[in-house]
Amino acid sequence: MTTDATTRPAPRVHALMIATLAAGNFAIGMGAFVVIGILSPLADDLGLSKTGAGLIMTIYAVAYAVLSPLLVAYTGHLGRRTVLAIGLAVFALSAVLALVAWNGEMLYAARILAAIGGGLFTPVAASVAFSASAPAMRGRALARVFLGMTLAQALGIPLGSFVGYTFGWRAAFAIVAVLSVATLVLVMRTVPRHVAFQPNSLRTLVDALADWRSLVSILVTATITAAPYFVYTFITPLLEARMGFGRDGVTLVLLVYGVGAVAGSWAAGGWTDRFGPIRTIYGVLAVQALLMPVFSFLPVPLPVLLLLVFLWAMFGWSFLVPQQTRLVRQAPQRQAVVLSLNAACIYLGASLGSAAGGVVAENFGLDWLGIAGMLAVLLATVHLLISESLFRGRRAG
Repeated sequence: MTTDATTRPAPRVHALMIATLAAGNFAIGMGAFVVIGILSPLADDLGLSKTGAGLIMTIYAVAYAVLSPLLVAYTGHLGRRTVLAIGLAVFALSAVLALVAWNGEMLYAARILAAIGGGLFTPVAASVAFSASAPAMRGRALARVFLGMTLAQALGIPLGSFVGYTFGWRAAFAIVAVLSVATLVLVMRTVPRHVAFQPNSLRTLVDALADWRSLVSILVTATITAAPYFVYTFITPLLEARMGFGRDGVTLVLLVYGVGAVAGSWAAGGWTDRFGPIRTIYGVLAVQALLMPVFSFLPVPLPVLLLLVFLWAMFGWSFLVPQQTRLVRQAPQRQAVVLSLNAACIYLGASLGSAAGGVVAENFGLDWLGIAGMLAVLLATVHLLISESLFRGRRAG
């Protein structure tokens, strides 16, 4: 059932709802990425090769990218609380399936199920936060909801790794299952049953894919996401080779990166509301272009490195909120589908950046990753300029 978009929850209800949606994204983010921290014991226990272990993340990313837009469109007529609850229920089920998996095939099936749950919850949560917030507060609302995903990267993965190595990798998925169920209960209690939403259908998805200007705009997410992954994918070998770091040094850098990511996600909402989405994205890209080349000139003093990593993470994670806001403004009539395509492009961009970084590292060496990342930022800037000119042309026409 739809309601008028001007009908919004009371402030207290709104605040609880936003916090609940952020908690859901924390559970989704931890479940999606916790395998990074427990990959070795998991692979040893299930007898997976390095290639087989790598498929654990790849299968999730591909399944999410393909299925999320389809599922969001297919469930576009259902109440938002219902869709959020279904997404969390499926995600909890996937964690239980992973918990009891006795071979790689069963774990791969669990990862596909996790992608279905996450692909339903995350874009719909963003759509609900946007629709249920006053126009002047929408950037902050999106930032707070997405903060859950960032916290999962900064805290959830290390927590899962500690639990996995201490109590066994299955214990990490047990935590994900508990978090998913707990958030499901909160969703049923805090998200209004008739929260405003824009109905969508498979036809809406077809229209979005047929609108080539909109598609060019959505794909900006992939090109911007790809740039930092040139370096981030290989940050451990880069720090080991150029800074002489071992476990403790790498852990410190990753911790600072997580803090910077949280700061960026939080700040992005205020920047978006104050400066507008497009100016915020241009500013983020400018800072990224200045920072990325420094990684090609390591070593640097430790305080300089930590400041570099903090700012790199902060500005690397602060483009998603203004980009989401920009896309919804461009296509308000199909916001949930557009946001699901946007989420798919995050995984597409990460995959492309990692693959391209691998090519650069293998053929030119680790020292060229920072410069290559800067060139990718410049390419993303050109992509954004083209996208904006296309929409200006549409409005003028």
